[in-house]
Amino acid sequence: MSEDQNRQQNQGQGGREPAILLPGVVLGLLGAMLAVHLARAFVLNESGDQMLLYWFGFIPLRALQPEQFYGGWIPLLWTPVTHAFLHAGWEHLLINCAWLAIFGTPVARRYGAIPTLILFGASAVAGAVFFAATTLPAFQFLVGASGGIAGLTGAACRFIFEPVLVARDPETGEARVLGRRMARLADLARNQRAAFFIAIWLILNAAVPFLPSLIGQSIGIAWQAHLGGFLAGLFLTPLFERRPKENVS
Repeated sequence: MSEDQNRQQNQGQGGREPAILLPGVVLGLLGAMLAVHLARAFVLNESGDQMLLYWFGFIPLRALQPEQFYGGWIPLLWTPVTHAFLHAGWEHLLINCAWLAIFGTPVARRYGAIPTLILFGASAVAGAVFFAATTLPAFQFLVGASGGIAGLTGAACRFIFEPVLVARDPETGEARVLGRRMARLADLARNQRAAFFIAIWLILNAAVPFLPSLIGQSIGIAWQAHLGGFLAGLFLTPLFERRPKENVS
């Protein structure tokens, strides 16, 4: 069902549009991220906050030197995902929340809650893997939802730049909005808007490791998680595309 059809159905059932237009799964992710940060800011003391980061943040060095850490390598079973719900500060959190609302919404409306959560989690894991591959054997620590959100951004790129498809009812001739089709990688390369957005996004993130030499200080952006998550979303999204083909005009 298209976004327009969902809106018409909601209006028919309740007579008005819902006050909050974000999909439930997006609201859930935003709520979880906010709740964790509120607990860190106002409930946990400094020691408790450090323990939370230690057990749920992603530390790649656990894989090479497990004996150096409490719990050894075991937290690596969950920290490639749980690091996405921890943030370095309010600014970090709010930026990620805004990005999640913008790009998570079209993905959730197209595929539903479960595929959106799978894409978010898989992209967070891919971001963690890229982060580990480019930082080991140094001790580095990863927190933030950027990898998962980058994956939803990559997923959205597969359809948000495509034209809206319209079909004619064979009996009434009434036009029906079907939504947007899934773009192949070759289609993305030919679509100027899609190609420009993806190129700029990739170039900006790939340029991050060179910024410290230009500005004279570290900026603490996990560009590896961004790139890994984005590529995961871009390539995994077709697995959830199950829309039937229809004749359009």
